Amino acid sequence: MPARAAESPAAAATFSGELCRGLGEGAGFVALDWVRAGMRRALGFEPWPGTLNLRMGGEAWRHWRSGLAQRPGIALPPAPGFCAAKCFRVRLNDRVEAAAVFPEVDGYPDDKLELVAPVALRAALGLHDGDAVQVQILP
Repeated sequence: MPARAAESPAAAATFSGELCRGLGEGAGFVALDWVRAGMRRALGFEPWPGTLNLRMGGEAWRHWRSGLAQRPGIALPPAPGFCAAKCFRVRLNDRVEAAAVFPEVDGYPDDKLELVAPVALRAALGLHDGDAVQVQILP
């Protein structure tokens, strides 16, 4: 699915992705005490037990994603034995605020976007696999 973006000096951007199934590991990850505490501290909310997964594509997305290492984001320091992650505040479909989580691990797919929120995103947005989801990365 093509992505579209409009980047501002504050690195805000808007993309469209396609809702897809993940590996089913998101609920276990966000249930970890250190993850929950880190998200409360860094993002200001208790995450719903699970992630929403989007398949991203297009030149604008690839450009934004390739610069991820230089983007400040919000650090999620790991517990021993786990990888760090970088988060960005986002708004989905102009309705629900959430956070995009990028694990800092070799081989993490460039076309994958995992989202966490204090609510069940599929239900809150009435989403089904294959639906397009607009993601606005907030400054």
